[in-house]
Amino acid sequence: MNDIDQTTPILTIALQHMRDAHARDPMPAWSARATRLRALQALITEHRSDIAKAINDDFGGRPAEETDLLEVFPSLSAIRHGLSHGRRWMKPRRSLPGMLFMPARNEVRPQPLGVVGVIVPWNYPLYLAIGPMVDALAAGNRVMVKMSEFTPNFSTLFAKLVERYFQPDEVHVVNGDASVAQAFSALPFDHLLFTGSTAVGRHVMRAASANLTPVTLELGGKSPAIVGPGARLEHAVERILLGKLFNAGQTCIAPDYVLLPRERLQAFVATARDAVARLYPSLQDNPQYASIVSDRQYERLAALRDHALRDGARAEPLGEGNDQPARRRLMPVMLTHVVDDMTVMQEEIFGPLLPLVPYDTIDQAIAYVAAHPHPLALYLFEQDRRIIDNVLARTLAGGVSINDTLYHIAQHELPFGGVGPSGMGGYHGEAGFRTFSHMKPVFHQARFNGAGLLNPPYGERFKRMLSIMLKRG
Repeated sequence: MNDIDQTTPILTIALQHMRDAHARDPMPAWSARATRLRALQALITEHRSDIAKAINDDFGGRPAEETDLLEVFPSLSAIRHGLSHGRRWMKPRRSLPGMLFMPARNEVRPQPLGVVGVIVPWNYPLYLAIGPMVDALAAGNRVMVKMSEFTPNFSTLFAKLVERYFQPDEVHVVNGDASVAQAFSALPFDHLLFTGSTAVGRHVMRAASANLTPVTLELGGKSPAIVGPGARLEHAVERILLGKLFNAGQTCIAPDYVLLPRERLQAFVATARDAVARLYPSLQDNPQYASIVSDRQYERLAALRDHALRDGARAEPLGEGNDQPARRRLMPVMLTHVVDDMTVMQEEIFGPLLPLVPYDTIDQAIAYVAAHPHPLALYLFEQDRRIIDNVLARTLAGGVSINDTLYHIAQHELPFGGVGPSGMGGYHGEAGFRTFSHMKPVFHQARFNGAGLLNPPYGERFKRMLSIMLKRG
């Protein structure tokens, strides 16, 4: 018997337990949903330091400041937003029918789906668990969460905390290796959200399809940063580098590469070195610069860099010092003279390597982005409104930030998600509430109505009514 065969019955029992609980209370009152959101809030605020320590231990060095800024803050902010607006999201949306159906009325009634599955990646293990959970709980669902095996300390801690703050039929956390993840994705959830690589996303979608489970896939890809001809260079450099160096580039929406005017290439390099010296002084031993999460990821990134250099790219280091393999600290570097057939330009980097791709006209930059798979994020630095509108109209990306990086993910009023190879579906805020709800359409017929005028047998009266409908419908 293989690991999947052993794991599946345990997961199936847990899922059925949650299904039974949902059947007993298929439309939880707002008070019950708010109680669960507040429990999630308490879990984070009361164990903030434990969370930061566990994540630091998993990475072998990730600053608590980054965990607070990039995981704790957005998690608590999402919870507060859900508590403030969830009651309103629950209300039916009423509308009038077409003229020919008056005086009937229509409504769309949000209804919980049931049990939502969430598969969490290793790079932001707190926020990418909490974010979907907030939306699913606000929508009245039960949630099963599969944590990453690559963050064992935090995953173990999170499972223990969830057991303490929730009933097992409200939220249930699953830990285990890839075989457990495979069994998890094959469960007949009412909705499944996966965050991770495009390659694994294909397997998840294939497994879910056996049960016709609807999926939301938050994948990745090569998110470009375009420095426009009218960009404020120092500002653009600083924001691109922060987006790249937070969590040592291990962010699904980190700028993957930069498109910039050819004549500004050297100025970009010089400005970037000055910015890193200011933002991360004594970079090699700076405790505020994160380590790479695992030996496997470290070796992959080092190979991407070394293969690019072997094939003709040039390295422009972003700080003084050397790599520290034992601590998995990889020094950030810009790469110039890159070409499309290099692996570093084919694969999502997910680390502190930053290729610089020069262009001669903004149309070339737009065409370059449009010719490649749609990215999860796109960043544009520009002041000219016509150029901004041109880029937005001619490129397709999951989300966009203008004159900044990353921050579109923190906007509760904006849905977050990919498109094509970078994902499908979206969540965050009301968009997430809708993702994890069935927006049930309901037609209320009035007591006195003209529907009977269309009954058979079809005679002259029917023909007259049909003639009116064809003209006015």
